[in-house]
Amino acid sequence: MTADVPPPSLAHGSAQPPSRVHDVALLDLDGVLYVGPDAVPGAAAALEQARGAGMRLGFVTNNAARTPQEVAAHLSELGMAADPDDVITSSQAAATVVVDLVGRGAGVLPVGGPGVASALTEAGLRVVHRAEDDPVAVVQGYGRDVGWTQLAEAVVAVRGGARHVATNTDATIPSPRGVLPGNGALVGVVAAVTGQQPLVAGKPAPAMHRECVRRTGAQRPVVVGDRLDTDVEGGRRVGVPTLLVLSGVTTPGTLLAAGPEARPDLVAHDVAGLCHAHPAVEPDADGWRCGAWTATVDDDAVLLSAGDGPPADDLADDLDGLRALCVAHWAAHPDESAAATVRAAEGAAPAVAEALARWGLDGS
Repeated sequence: MTADVPPPSLAHGSAQPPSRVHDVALLDLDGVLYVGPDAVPGAAAALEQARGAGMRLGFVTNNAARTPQEVAAHLSELGMAADPDDVITSSQAAATVVVDLVGRGAGVLPVGGPGVASALTEAGLRVVHRAEDDPVAVVQGYGRDVGWTQLAEAVVAVRGGARHVATNTDATIPSPRGVLPGNGALVGVVAAVTGQQPLVAGKPAPAMHRECVRRTGAQRPVVVGDRLDTDVEGGRRVGVPTLLVLSGVTTPGTLLAAGPEARPDLVAHDVAGLCHAHPAVEPDADGWRCGAWTATVDDDAVLLSAGDGPPADDLADDLDGLRALCVAHWAAHPDESAAATVRAAEGAAPAVAEALARWGLDGS
């Protein structure tokens, strides 16, 4: 790292718990609060602790199919108190985008689940169901029952001059059966046939988090998510700090390889990271040190060691080593994404190799 390149933002940490620094947490749902039908262990307690520290919560989802009422009911069933007014969906962001474009009262054709039409109506737009009704826009969001008929209607409307607005372009969605087509796959069908790319409202587009800030009145928000390409990148696009949790899809290897647009400010095992401080990563000789851990870039690899600090039994469970690795690797690649080869430094304590194996960074 050269002297004129500032350290990655992860290096700064947070001397106070984020719940005491930020007034609102903008929380992604799947992978952060629940995975499939089940709550992430400890998530409900962490949210209550954050609330107890004075933090307000906004529940943010790119999934346009469900209404805020349905999302709030689901969270409440999982033990996480939520009011519909606390929920912000990509359908709502898309509706705001359309109102800004054409004004209230305009006719709009919804494609997707009930959440799409509901958001349009809430925003003061007039829902129509056929291309022959001359909609000025088509808003396309995820819906399990979307099929050829709706897609064909959207194509005719867009080819007739309607503006194509996508709630989000996530290509896939997770399911107990594995990866399934997401809204982005079906948006691609309409775009391919019409030859027009849609205006996108959901994460990582700025419209989504601007909608979150508008609805929550946040002054010092923090985005909490498990995805680099939507949550972290979306937060960075609007200048909002981000906390990445490792309870969802992002792995330590993926995090290390992140480009500058997708590097979080903080990282934690799960949403309980809102409730504790995050250590800084400091320059240390030729490397970077976080707690007992030191990471050094050596030719084509990043070497990790652990010295004085926590007992060896605690080292394998701590993320300080991962923080040091990220800062060292990102400082060496400030302007580009790059896969990282990670090894235990020569003579490193056994706990270092155990930690690398735990994080999937040992090549196994």
